[in-house]
Amino acid sequence: MINIPQFLLIILCMILSDMLHAEEKSLRSSHYAEIQFLDASTGLGIPLVELETTNGTRFVSDNYGRVAIDEPGYLQQEVFFSAEAHGYEIPKDGFAYQGFKVQLELGKPQILQLRRINVAERVCRLTGEGRFRDSQLLGYKLPVMEDISPGRVVGQDSIQTAIYQGKIYWFWGDTLFLKHPLGIFRMSGGTTPLVNPQQLQQTPELALKYDYFLDDKGYARNMMPHRDQPEGVIWIESIVVLNDVVFKDRAGSEIMLAHFSRRKGLTGVLEQGLAKFDDEKQEFVLMKTLALDEQWRYPHGHPLVVEHAGQRYFYFGSPHPNVRVKADLESVLDPGEYEALTCLNESGSVLFNSEAQPVWRWQKELKPVSSAMEYDWVQAGTLKVEDALFCPRDVDHPEDLIKLHRGTVHWNQYRQKYIMLAGQLEGKSSMLGEIWFSESAAPEGPFKQAKKVVTHNKQTFYNPCHHVFLDAGLGRTIYFEGTYTHDFSGNPHKTMRYNYNQILYKLDLSKLPL
Repeated sequence: MINIPQFLLIILCMILSDMLHAEEKSLRSSHYAEIQFLDASTGLGIPLVELETTNGTRFVSDNYGRVAIDEPGYLQQEVFFSAEAHGYEIPKDGFAYQGFKVQLELGKPQILQLRRINVAERVCRLTGEGRFRDSQLLGYKLPVMEDISPGRVVGQDSIQTAIYQGKIYWFWGDTLFLKHPLGIFRMSGGTTPLVNPQQLQQTPELALKYDYFLDDKGYARNMMPHRDQPEGVIWIESIVVLNDVVFKDRAGSEIMLAHFSRRKGLTGVLEQGLAKFDDEKQEFVLMKTLALDEQWRYPHGHPLVVEHAGQRYFYFGSPHPNVRVKADLESVLDPGEYEALTCLNESGSVLFNSEAQPVWRWQKELKPVSSAMEYDWVQAGTLKVEDALFCPRDVDHPEDLIKLHRGTVHWNQYRQKYIMLAGQLEGKSSMLGEIWFSESAAPEGPFKQAKKVVTHNKQTFYNPCHHVFLDAGLGRTIYFEGTYTHDFSGNPHKTMRYNYNQILYKLDLSKLPL
């Protein structure tokens, strides 16, 4: 039993502890002026607000929308910051300069609310170091995380995911470290527990805390070393899991397969085939090699499970499904079992019926039709846009057709349709940074209209991936991520810490007009 003096001593210790923490925060934050950007509609911090002073000093907000400024020459006076917030409205002054004039003072945070133009809301940066840097410098309490830079990662390319053995497996492409310009180029990976969507809405930085596969020095390691073939980078895509929900392999155990390509770079494939995840080694190992000239008879893009005429299929393609195969191990491993969606004839021309409409069908001999092919046909007058499956019009500007890039298609319970999230090639704000939403009654389309939900001005945001396992509210709220980089944008500016990393967005499907 605690007596009265002991109780008073405990209270005194608690008070002293609070005072020490308050003093620590005061000491830490006293060196920095603070600006925080909040979404005017949600009140949440806005990551990725870029600031630049008139003399060229640059800053960028962290995952909580905070900017810590340690510049003695800027204090106790008004400072103008040019700004870029990617999808948020930035005010202009009387001289048409776009930005903010802020009085910088220690201990007096400047809170600025911005009106969001994007339909989707930017949630946080998922990968790389310094995600909470400015909040840490300002003395704010950080999420309870053992390591705010897990795997010593500073940059990661496109994501592939799968639910396997009761966890979410995450695999990234090329991965960068601080120690040298060359990182690892044979995929990196990690796991998280299955996510409660409610926790994701409250604390995404905790819900998606990656447990990286590490080497003996604490760095993220190669997930497909393929040690017998040391030449070239290795990319893995279209991870499929055969389990109790779909099918089992002959041994009756859950297996995870993916397509891989070993290559010299963006071009020049040295080897391709199928790889299997080895549970003992915790890495992908070669399962089957495919012919180098095989262009579509294998898993690619982000897979989708569809039941058609009593048969389960894996549908593949990016951004739209245009290849399928029966969802069993024997079929996945056999290129002869893959079917392509096409309207071509044997000579490579569009096959029309007597009413001048394209004849779409699933078959095994001819190559699939892509959205890029359809776009070119429509532009050339070979195909009417009304007859295209994946050449949508901009719902806000019907005269504009969207040239789709990579993305995903999944069934959505809330909309009761298949929904597509895809990038745009040659967009107005950026060459490869605009994300569009479209929907259809069937996985293969037609996708007739599209709504822009994300923009990145003169920056790239490619390979968006909708994570169905994060859907909330029976699919009303969905989450997707993509790779943010200056590559392919023509913009020489790399956004500090965000460049070549994954950013998560949230989309409320009740706010879409389609």
